[in-house]
Amino acid sequence: MRRLLVAILFVALGATAQIKFTVEQLVSFVKSSVRLKHPDAQVANYLKKVALSEQLPAGRIEDLLASGMGPKTYDQLQLMVAATASLPVAKVAAQPAEQTMAQLIPPPSPAEQRKLIEELREYSLNYDKTLPDFLCTQVTRRFYDPSGLEYWVSADTITAKLSYFQRKEEKKVLFVNNQYKDIDWEKLGGASSTGEFGDMLREIFERDTEATFQWERWGKLRTKRTHVIRYNVQQANSKWAIVYEKSMTIRPAYTGLIYADASNGMIMRVTLEALDMPASFPVQVARNQLDYDYTVISGSTFLLPLRAEVRMREGRLLIRNDIEFRNYRKFGADTSITFDTPEPLESELVNETPVRDIPKEESPKGNLTRDIPKDSGAKPKKP
Repeated sequence: MRRLLVAILFVALGATAQIKFTVEQLVSFVKSSVRLKHPDAQVANYLKKVALSEQLPAGRIEDLLASGMGPKTYDQLQLMVAATASLPVAKVAAQPAEQTMAQLIPPPSPAEQRKLIEELREYSLNYDKTLPDFLCTQVTRRFYDPSGLEYWVSADTITAKLSYFQRKEEKKVLFVNNQYKDIDWEKLGGASSTGEFGDMLREIFERDTEATFQWERWGKLRTKRTHVIRYNVQQANSKWAIVYEKSMTIRPAYTGLIYADASNGMIMRVTLEALDMPASFPVQVARNQLDYDYTVISGSTFLLPLRAEVRMREGRLLIRNDIEFRNYRKFGADTSITFDTPEPLESELVNETPVRDIPKEESPKGNLTRDIPKDSGAKPKKP
């Protein structure tokens, strides 16, 4: 009943020319919308009609990142921060302990930002050279929604054995919906993605891609403070291929964010969002998000794919793939090891969290480098 009432409220208020909110009302509204799974675009469009009575501090947006709000909502809130800069600050008691790390720590200088980009470029162009030969379980949970309102229906769950040997990737389907299936990966049909083990990063940072980069803010993923960097790739230089039913292919312009561990410059997340999709192409929206995490294989620590999310829209039809990479082990290990379908990852391993919650030891001068053995593929720089 509560969801129905909020949905009706959306429609009723949507017809109003302008809605007055305080900052606290705005924060409550965004959190409620996320909890009730309102579509990101719908929330963002509604916020365009909201007029705040007081200044929206940038730190409040950082706090809301933990709620799981979508990118369009985030972008609209950023516009509201700029639009309310001249308004009076909300009259609340000062709470120094609640200040965000983003407010307390200044951004890197322009020179430091340029250096960071070049270090990320070197890291990305050489990433696949650092990887060991390994096996892992890849679980792909596929969903669809014909209504276009993000009411997701499970299509299937595919469990595959992924082999990575001499920088080549091979997948073998083991189960579909926990039933054994002897099917080639290429014959599965439906939406899929590639490039998780180096291609995606390399194509962004190669010189001939001519991507532009700009440091945007501090972030936090899986307890690590991160640089969050915006990049843009023009259509003429795009290497991201989107294929529709093996008959139509485009390479769109795209934008996205790169999250780099502030303690060592290693990339923890990369996102891609297609721009200016041609009207003649059936897929009008395409987004990817790929997360990396530190993983131990045979006693050495590597930064390897943890989870990917692929989203597409064809007309009203929404498609979503949640892909997880689990149970890494050394290639050639005991072949009797089973490849079961694990439960989905917990939300704290997936969602960005407020920067203010970072423990002191996770600052750029933390001790992460000593946790990565010298013989591992990970090559952190000195903090």
